[in-house]
Amino acid sequence: QVQLVESGGGLVQAGGSLRLSCAASGRTFSSYNMGWFRQAPGKEREFVAAIRWSGGNIWYGDSAKGRFTISRDNAKNTVDLQMNNLKPEDTAVYYCAATSSGRTTYRSSYPYWGQGTQVTVSS
Repeated sequence: QVQLVESGGGLVQAGGSLRLSCAASGRTFSSYNMGWFRQAPGKEREFVAAIRWSGGNIWYGDSAKGRFTISRDNAKNTVDLQMNNLKPEDTAVYYCAATSSGRTTYRSSYPYWGQGTQVTVSS
């Protein structure tokens, strides 16, 4: 299996930026498609962004609004999420996930998940 550990979350003011990072270990990282999801209290886990193992195909959820950028470095076994112009509604626990499925925008496609990192955006 794949073990995933997120980092980079924290408290920022609206309009600020954060860069989340996900470090992978276990099975070969470069063979997996990677995704970022988020979950606010009392809400369903929401798709944010995904990237193919090659890095050549990227998808964003509506919540990204052109403000977020996903990237990966297979040599370092990491996937990042650059978050700019953050808004209070971005407040959530952000999860990194890995899948061998091509259905990268679906939560159910991901068997491997990190523990999550908290992002809080103040007004």
